[in-house]
Amino acid sequence: MHNTNFLNGVAAWETTVYQQTAVIVLAVIFLGGAINYFFRKSNHYSMVAWASIKSWLVLAPIMFLFMGLRPPIPIILLTLLAVYGAKVYFKILGMFHKSLFVWICYAGIIGLGVFSQMNNLAIYNEMPMVVLGLSCLVPLVQRDYKNMIQYISLTLLGFIFLGWSFMHLGLILNFEDGLYQVMYLITLTEFCDNTNLAISRYFKGPKILSEFNTKRTWLSTLFSIVLTMILAYVMRHLLPDRSEKYWLAAGLIASFGGVIGDLVMSVLRRDAGVKIVGTFILGRGDFLQRMDRLIFVAPIYYFVMLGLS
Repeated sequence: MHNTNFLNGVAAWETTVYQQTAVIVLAVIFLGGAINYFFRKSNHYSMVAWASIKSWLVLAPIMFLFMGLRPPIPIILLTLLAVYGAKVYFKILGMFHKSLFVWICYAGIIGLGVFSQMNNLAIYNEMPMVVLGLSCLVPLVQRDYKNMIQYISLTLLGFIFLGWSFMHLGLILNFEDGLYQVMYLITLTEFCDNTNLAISRYFKGPKILSEFNTKRTWLSTLFSIVLTMILAYVMRHLLPDRSEKYWLAAGLIASFGGVIGDLVMSVLRRDAGVKIVGTFILGRGDFLQRMDRLIFVAPIYYFVMLGLS
């Protein structure tokens, strides 16, 4: 499954499909933002949903602009996003002063960007071992052993989640119509999360792991998944194959994988005692809260699509 246009260096903005997709998705976002604007002060959940949509009113046009440029701009953008996510991760854990570990993680993520652009899966999958090996050398270089097991472990964990996992989006770019599939996944995961928050007030009942997340209930999550599946069906033209197995797989992965990614990172935040580091453009939360849903979605989608092709 290779995206011939992407590999040949053709800008997506030069295609009618990408232009139409951008117009449709942006129109939906702005329409939802306009509707939510009038209800933003009605309750806490509406305010949270408005904060999230508000950030995407800014980010979505920027994302479509840069992702539509000629290669390797899209993969460079994804790499920069992964590096910034890692930066937030290290700040949450209070590890930012451990610069050698931080820079090893950054360098590893850049390497992932290079090898995903080359579509070299073999070396891509060797990068976690490279990062682990380099991290193990840090105590020897600094002649210090205190807390080094924790630092090495957390560095590798951050690289796996925010580098290796997230950068599977770069590998997906190499699929047939890969760019559209990346946009498809991002749209579905964000839609599922925002819908869940917006309707949580109206769907009472047991919370999903209330120790980690106090907003989402089982009912609101299930209903948001149903709505996401409907959106996956409506937007299935972005997939190379419109048959049921493709859009069903994509919708389910974006829905369930996104929820799991959000909960896993909530565990990390609560253990570290840090909820938010900075803000994400104009909206709620920080940058990591907006990309954490993709850390499971991207690799699962990649390997499922390989199996279906």
